Amino acid sequence: MFNPPETTRQPQPGNYNPNNAGFFQEFTSDLDAFETGHFGATPRTADIPCPICKKQYESHEAIVDHLNSADSCYTAASETLPAPKGLKRAPESNVKGKYHPTSGYHYILPERPPPRNIFQEMQEHDLQPQRTVNPWYPFDGPGEWSLVQNTRAAVIQIQGRVVLFLESLPGRGPKWQCTEFRIKGYESVQPIYLIWRDALEVAKQLFANPVYANHMCYDPHVVHNGTEREIGEFWTSDDAWSIQDQLPPGATIVPIIMASDKTPVTRHTGGLEMHPLFLTIGNIQSDVRMKATSHAWRCVAFMPTPTFLVNSDYQTLLQTRLWHRCVDFITSNLKVAARVGEFMADPSAHWRHCFTPLISHIADLPEQLMISCVTKNSSPITTANQAEFGDTVPHPPRNGADTYELIRGLCARVNPWDLYQFNKEAKKLHLSGVHLPFWRNWRFANPATFLTPEILHTLLKFFFDHVLKWIKEVMGHELDVRFRSQHKRIGVRHFGSGVSHVKQMTGREHRDIQRTIVPTLWGAAPPDFIHAVRAIIDFIYLAQNPVHTPTSIRNMTHALNEFHRYKQAIIAAEARRGKGGVKDNFFIPKLELMQSFARIIQHVGSLMQYSADVSERLLITHCKHPFKKTSRQKDFVKQIARILDREEAIRLFELYTLLSSSSTAASRQSGNPLINAIVTEDDEVAATDTDPALSWISRINPEAQKRLHGPRPVRNHFLKGIVSDDVRVAFNVTLNPSCKRLAASDLQTLYHIPDFLAVFYDFIAMRGHADLNAQLNQLLFNVWYKFRIQLHSAFNERSIMPSQVVQADPPSEAFPSGHCDAVLIGQSDGSTRPFVAQVRAVFQPTTKKYSSMEVPAFLNQVFVLVQPFNFVGGDPEPLTGMWRVQRSRNADLSHPRYGERLAVIVPLTDVTHGVELIPIYEGPLNKNVGSNMSMELFDNFFLNNFADKEMYHALAVALDAVETSSEPL
Repeated sequence: MFNPPETTRQPQPGNYNPNNAGFFQEFTSDLDAFETGHFGATPRTADIPCPICKKQYESHEAIVDHLNSADSCYTAASETLPAPKGLKRAPESNVKGKYHPTSGYHYILPERPPPRNIFQEMQEHDLQPQRTVNPWYPFDGPGEWSLVQNTRAAVIQIQGRVVLFLESLPGRGPKWQCTEFRIKGYESVQPIYLIWRDALEVAKQLFANPVYANHMCYDPHVVHNGTEREIGEFWTSDDAWSIQDQLPPGATIVPIIMASDKTPVTRHTGGLEMHPLFLTIGNIQSDVRMKATSHAWRCVAFMPTPTFLVNSDYQTLLQTRLWHRCVDFITSNLKVAARVGEFMADPSAHWRHCFTPLISHIADLPEQLMISCVTKNSSPITTANQAEFGDTVPHPPRNGADTYELIRGLCARVNPWDLYQFNKEAKKLHLSGVHLPFWRNWRFANPATFLTPEILHTLLKFFFDHVLKWIKEVMGHELDVRFRSQHKRIGVRHFGSGVSHVKQMTGREHRDIQRTIVPTLWGAAPPDFIHAVRAIIDFIYLAQNPVHTPTSIRNMTHALNEFHRYKQAIIAAEARRGKGGVKDNFFIPKLELMQSFARIIQHVGSLMQYSADVSERLLITHCKHPFKKTSRQKDFVKQIARILDREEAIRLFELYTLLSSSSTAASRQSGNPLINAIVTEDDEVAATDTDPALSWISRINPEAQKRLHGPRPVRNHFLKGIVSDDVRVAFNVTLNPSCKRLAASDLQTLYHIPDFLAVFYDFIAMRGHADLNAQLNQLLFNVWYKFRIQLHSAFNERSIMPSQVVQADPPSEAFPSGHCDAVLIGQSDGSTRPFVAQVRAVFQPTTKKYSSMEVPAFLNQVFVLVQPFNFVGGDPEPLTGMWRVQRSRNADLSHPRYGERLAVIVPLTDVTHGVELIPIYEGPLNKNVGSNMSMELFDNFFLNNFADKEMYHALAVALDAVETSSEPL
């Protein structure tokens, strides 16, 4: 039995002092690893004044406790007169909104220097006089600067002149510092060093970055689309409005979003791992913030992961207490700002009175348990325990105030540093043994809401770890045979070897399997089993909505209830198994977390903006890649901090030189190209790929954008492509056709379509131009093997999605019948009934060179020859929730082509969506059936509404007009 040393037995129970964490920290004086003064550690002042009453305190943590105490000097009154609020965006035609009446004011502070955004601060650098002559100073010019940029991968190894030059760049972020921690009475194998920087200063830098100016929000607002409220960004949630109500008039919320996770940095030997802490602010729009290429996240610390010289039973406990202490230390200034506010400069160089509540901490389940200070057999966000994880109803939230009250009560009875006794009693309360959680004194912070459900781990990983395993147990080898047979589409992974053999997958591969798993089950699993799987896939898709309404939240909740209704079919099929054999329960922690999705969406907004996709990428860019550039010695974390600092400085200086070196008339007239001028963007952009740096530079210095290195926006085909009559769909075909000026007979031979001319003549006659048939014999045809279709987002009509390729390849050795995709067509001749068809050819009539004949005006456009399908029945098939379609065939007994596929010609602009068809498998599939023939061997298909998230929501709208129809079109 392990007993802690006598030196740790103070204070005794009954005299517990919550401010005594049992930790000692000091700034190291030995900073040999940091050659430059920039990384030198500056000790915090021993006496720190309260920002309100100016009374001296020994630490920022003590100030937080003072401000949260009953005799706090803080009042909500504001004596500063606000300036008028900025202009708000105009609502869309069918959207009505209401902004919070007292949010987001600008302030005039005569006693302070004028506010500066970070680029204006760069202009005040000591070397600015030299940079007025040479913007690249201290480098000789663009050539030397370009050399540094190209070699920055090895910048850690550069010595001498270049190092000094890099250290003199303007715009450096908050200083990295090194603090040593010790736990009195507990020794560690190596000294405990925290590499960190002030989280408040990092938030200020992000808030003042003009690159994000047109992608920022400062005001809570309520949005109604028709009769339904929309919840998307944090600003449209209940908590945003509630927090603003509790702040002084004119205050601006700066929502803090953090992310953390452990990651190994050595592959085979060494066992080295890192535990970084990342931070961003919720003012930056989620579609920008959640892209790693936007650089909207900052690393604020590398948490120590020491090994203590203690019994293994207490190793994790001490590491967890240290982690909370480190986060407490790093975020202490954020807590002060959350309580009393902090004046910050925004991207447009205006003062705002800002408050910094923690709204989200992105983490996987083990990390969430560590943060919430509960045991692994409990839920981190509800009061449920292991035996209740499979319950069909949600449990009450595990509010932070209740958890901390349990901790305080336990500390009053047992000394928290008597690890054996304290841990023993803590487990009885389902507590982890942490006595000072970092969130205890952070205003508005509640783990029941800021531990937002995480899409990547809670849903996608759940699917791979559980749902896919259940399906493998039921289908066996048939699962792989069916996946191999499915039609290949560009942009989507095809599992040519099946899915059973794959032991580890990425989140994208999880999504690709989810797309087709429901129709793949047809005919190979019991009906209730299919219903349960379909329900959980419905839930996964609905939970990923970027915008929610009360209806979508009800549908999401209904889908989860449907899973619980049919989940016994999984037990009955003996598909749920563990190491001990078949399981008869659903004690799955992630399944319990799903019960809280609806509640947390209403509190903090849609969950997709809190996905770990970006933090997983940050682990690579901020840990694994920089680690390769270090000497891999014991101080590798300090080296990584230096690398990240220099890369941030290089990135900012690149933008600075692009703008400062401009010679445009606009910049000469303004005299200051670095002051951001916010303008309304009339041109629609593909919001899913917006690069804020490119967007900003293109507005204030269009010439410089050509020299900017970075991702480009998705091409907007609505500007120069072919646009449908209702301007909802854009198309693109290449300037040079795949085949030029083919005769009709050659086209028929190329595509194996012997009735092309007959179908073409029918098309002409149906439009009242039968008299032109004789002239049409002189026409030739340009042919394309593919085209692109681009749509507006189903969730936001102003956002344009990346284009999708639709293939129409002619027969070849690899694809004997051609490689042709399916589309949804909405006829432009007045009919409101769309139909599904397979594209067989894409063509445009033309004439011979130097011919005097002109193509009739109605034929002077791109057409598609398609083979249509009929909808079977008037409703989707109930088990899968998908429409069934059947190939249209000639039903005229007297016709020479009786029984053959029908074909029709329609304008390309009648195509409304690219769709995916999955064969309706009626039994075991021949293993020789490959993806090159599945579209040709089968006549009956499911119209897959799980093809992607946009299709999932758009398909129901597009098919609302489908009438009960079994007759040919």
